[in-house]
Amino acid sequence: MSKITIYQNLLTEAVAKSSFPRFPENIYDPIRYMLSLGGKRIRPILTYLSADLFGTNDINNATPVALAIEYFHNFSLVHDDIMDNAPLRRGKQAVHKKWNENIAILSGDALLVKAYEQLAFVKAEYIPELLRIFNKLAIEVCEGQQYDMDFEAIDSVTQHQYIEMIRLKTSVLLGGALEMGAIIANATLMDRGHIYNFGVNLGIAFQLQDDILDVYGDPSTFGKQIAGDIIANKKTILHILLKSKLENDDVQEFEFLSTDKRITSDDKITRMKNLYQKYHVVQEASDLKEKYTHSAYESLQKVAVGEYQKKELYSLADNLMRRTQ
Repeated sequence: MSKITIYQNLLTEAVAKSSFPRFPENIYDPIRYMLSLGGKRIRPILTYLSADLFGTNDINNATPVALAIEYFHNFSLVHDDIMDNAPLRRGKQAVHKKWNENIAILSGDALLVKAYEQLAFVKAEYIPELLRIFNKLAIEVCEGQQYDMDFEAIDSVTQHQYIEMIRLKTSVLLGGALEMGAIIANATLMDRGHIYNFGVNLGIAFQLQDDILDVYGDPSTFGKQIAGDIIANKKTILHILLKSKLENDDVQEFEFLSTDKRITSDDKITRMKNLYQKYHVVQEASDLKEKYTHSAYESLQKVAVGEYQKKELYSLADNLMRRTQ
């Protein structure tokens, strides 16, 4: 059994044992529901793998940190789904659709508090530094989400602006999860920096892959509405690359697809995908994803432990970048 599987089982058990009050039901039932949806749980697994990589004396010391990361991530998804008006999360009804927006907001807030509560269970000597890192990543995730919403009102977003937005919204949580695991294993500051950079670059590559899968993923396994980003005119990497390349009549076609309310969703998706194909934007996005994947591997190589000890992280990263769901 791989370490990834062991830590997945350890986390699943810890989540199952999570104790939430019965009442008020409309706060805690949505939390239980959200956590029951599972997901890949990549971020808390990274915490375990990082603590193991740097030789923690007891891997169970990583569990409160892993739970804090998992709770925070789910809190952010609950609120993100409200802001995006997303109908699905992990193939099931989003919390705000199953209940309502007010309940989703409040239960998300409670889950954030529960994340901080978990950090209180860590050995006292580590709490100040863990809180510093956790607070930093938490505010950066909020900043990234704000940039994402701001982009909806901006006519043009550059590739650089988009990469910075996903670094904040998505990537810093992966980097922080890894660094927090390193902290409880007493890693050096230099190694903490390398493992953090590994996570951040991996996170950027992960989001670029997600943008591609949103349009070209398998509807039966992706867990979200396929091509929802096209329907919502989201400024993903595909959208941004396409807009920068458009020529002649395709400019008018793009503007029509982006603004005309009469067009059906299916027609809009088909015609936008035709433009993606014409301008080879999927290949360009894939090349960009590979660039950040390579940068992630370079940072992992710099970590001062044996390469054999890193095999689980390499394996996880490779699986993420080759995923189809």
